[in-house]
Amino acid sequence: MSEKKYHFIGVGGAGMSVVAQLFFARGWELTGSDKNDSTNLKKLRELGIKCWVGTRPQLITPDTTIVYSSAIHPDNPEFAAAKAVGCKVMHRSQALALAAADRKFVAVAGAHGKTTTSGMLAQTLSQLGADPSFAVGGVVRHYQTGAHLGKGDYFIAEADESDASFLNYCPQLAIITNIEPDHLDNYGSPEKFEQAFFDFANCVKPGGTVILCTDDPGCCRLIERLRSPGAATENKKNSLRILGYGIENPPADLDLFCSVKPQGENPGSVSADYIVGEETTAVRLPIPGRHNLLNAAAVFLAARVAGFSNVNIAAVLGEFSGTARRFETKGEIGRIRVIDDYAHHPTEVQALMRQAREAAAGGRVLALFQPHLYSRTRNFASRFASALDLADQVIVCDIYGAREDPIPGVTSRIITEKMRRGSYLGDRDEAARVLAKAAQPGDLILTVGAGDVTAAGAVILQALAVRVSRDHP
Repeated sequence: MSEKKYHFIGVGGAGMSVVAQLFFARGWELTGSDKNDSTNLKKLRELGIKCWVGTRPQLITPDTTIVYSSAIHPDNPEFAAAKAVGCKVMHRSQALALAAADRKFVAVAGAHGKTTTSGMLAQTLSQLGADPSFAVGGVVRHYQTGAHLGKGDYFIAEADESDASFLNYCPQLAIITNIEPDHLDNYGSPEKFEQAFFDFANCVKPGGTVILCTDDPGCCRLIERLRSPGAATENKKNSLRILGYGIENPPADLDLFCSVKPQGENPGSVSADYIVGEETTAVRLPIPGRHNLLNAAAVFLAARVAGFSNVNIAAVLGEFSGTARRFETKGEIGRIRVIDDYAHHPTEVQALMRQAREAAAGGRVLALFQPHLYSRTRNFASRFASALDLADQVIVCDIYGAREDPIPGVTSRIITEKMRRGSYLGDRDEAARVLAKAAQPGDLILTVGAGDVTAAGAVILQALAVRVSRDHP
């Protein structure tokens, strides 16, 4: 083991656990703690990492560097003990940058779509033989992990915009899937949110590349700013390559553009022609959802930047098996399917409902939605209501607060009171059982949100199993 010692506070989080795995793979000594037990903690223990539930401030010593995320409050006993004894402290984003220090860093940013895009890029470069390292905030199903320390030149990671910590990175290549305002509790205004992405693009190393979705108005505004006089130092302004992809016509002044021409969609796959210059490449994804064609276009361009051919990239994209909690089937009983999804922004929820409607193939779509964060619920209540009303029946349970304290007057009811097809039932598991009772053969039930709503899938399947056994003894 290395002489370096690290302790991760909140190690069970999606972002923290993958960084911990990378540190461990590098041979660095580390421990971790979290307020709750979880599958992530179990996996870390199985790797040989010492983790515990709760806090043990008495174990914090001055020679330990503390790794923390923005979800950790300053009054956390271990964090306070570290400050008291003079430990070095390091934000999760700084730890991730350290893990990627000797590689070509590829940072994937955006209000939504970054987990699927970074996971897709990791699998694509891996299957093309590049053996990249990656840190993805979800499990890449093909590898059954969200973290890998490879031997290749590239390091692929999600770049978290929620707290502006992505400004700690200096990537060689950056992908920006969209710049839809979110996390306004931190930024205060959409303008400041967009400013953070401008600053992030200017963190790219001179001579590096930015890939943006030109169907997104925020990305188009960013391109205009990056190309405007005085946007950055003349050295970087003249050397930064800006690539775009989209279904709509692109803005001017791009170094390269991938035009996406959708060709077909069914419940299990989607296809398109990707046109770059004079060359057209047919791409078929074995996952549903038209929005994934855009995610794949970003990957297509990134893999081209890495030196691979269009035809080889397309062949590998055709094998992408998805990431966990992205339209993930949890089971099917009595011709009723249960699908789990991480969607927690209104645009994501809207895309999910449309994808589910296609997958249901004439059956009804029932959804259990768990809002994530009080501030996001307050800021987007009307948009959540409109998106959820695309389903046939929706139950909204209590808000998953995560790092936030409750905001007076902000409950899930501010969503359901704006809905035509929604109802409020605070208890997650009770809501799951109500939906299971309402479901009919041919229906599709969704569990939706970034919190612990994923556990409701098992409750629904158990209730369906009891019903089937009762009806068909």
